Amino acid sequence: MSLKSSPDRYGIVAVTVHWLAAGLIVALLFSGFRAAGLHDAAAKAMVLRIHFMAAVLVLSLTAFRIGWWLLWDDKPSPPPGSTRLQAFLAAAVHGLLYVVVLGMIASGVGMVGVSGAIAILTTDVTVLPDFWRYPPRIPHGLGASLMLGLLGLHVAAALYHHFVRRDGALGRMWLSR
Repeated sequence: MSLKSSPDRYGIVAVTVHWLAAGLIVALLFSGFRAAGLHDAAAKAMVLRIHFMAAVLVLSLTAFRIGWWLLWDDKPSPPPGSTRLQAFLAAAVHGLLYVVVLGMIASGVGMVGVSGAIAILTTDVTVLPDFWRYPPRIPHGLGASLMLGLLGLHVAAALYHHFVRRDGALGRMWLSR
């Protein structure tokens, strides 16, 4: 398997970044929803520390991934037998995933900035800001819901290609074949 993608499959770099980012995004969604439901400040601060660090990693991976696609790698062709509509929908969902990831990071940074929650990373916290009072919380929460929907579409499409169409689309995003 090559570092770069070929016309029929993704390369090692794209596959590795995809699965690392996917795992971290799931962890971010879980930790974000978990933190929102916690009332104990110390427990919430611990979850938010993990959330912040995972967000920094996702930002780094996303920036790298965009640079990788723009400067060094080409995406594979759509799976055999794909219609133009399917190719368009796949590109739209992927593009929206990038937009939502970057929007979530921007709104998260905005929320940390206006709330002063950056202190969570450096000090023990007994009282946390009420994040619901800060305007960036609205797009952050909406983005999380949108991300869940987009991930659902992405996974459903991958499973459709794998089990219904049997066109090898899912196998193009694994490290081995």
